[in-house]
Amino acid sequence: MYQSPFVPTGDWHGQLLEPAHPQPPQMLLPWLEYPGSLTAALKRQSRGDFRVQVLSQCWQLPLAEECRALNLRTHSRALVREVLLYGRGHPWVYARSVLPLRSLQGKSRNLRSLDNRPLGELLFSEPGMRRSDIEFNHLQRNPRLQLAALCREDDNAWGRRSTFWLRDKPLLVAETFLSSFRPGGPPKATGPDDKTLGENPP
Repeated sequence: MYQSPFVPTGDWHGQLLEPAHPQPPQMLLPWLEYPGSLTAALKRQSRGDFRVQVLSQCWQLPLAEECRALNLRTHSRALVREVLLYGRGHPWVYARSVLPLRSLQGKSRNLRSLDNRPLGELLFSEPGMRRSDIEFNHLQRNPRLQLAALCREDDNAWGRRSTFWLRDKPLLVAETFLSSFRPGGPPKATGPDDKTLGENPP
């Protein structure tokens, strides 16, 4: 049975925790806080050696905290998509997206069949897209993990998440930075696919 690679260790926060708590590495801070398209920034960091591996994509019950973030009823089903984003042959980011049924209707039906295309790239190309503030969390590696690509991962990792509104309908995207991601510097925003989206969504 498939198991998610990482799970949150506590609540998601709108800002990084106080110094008394675990802190992310300094090199990771600008990536955690980056407001533009993470996919576009990772592609540039990879120098063109970038790919997406789909781990799972199926209808299921989201986690309770995901339901709260999306204002879903407790037993509402959603399309949950989990992928690894690879750069230069290494898994750099684990991403989990929760797409409620109501957000996959009409013109957004194409989100049901993304295959190995990155969701973030599509979101940032949509006019009128809105995004919430970024939240942060310290995530724990799932001890039941059975994925060879992540067998050497550290026990803990830092992640971020945002709620996006596509045609005024929400979806949740969480991104966890893996230990093999060692950026040479902060992300650089260039090009129309890397625009910063407006805050304060409806």
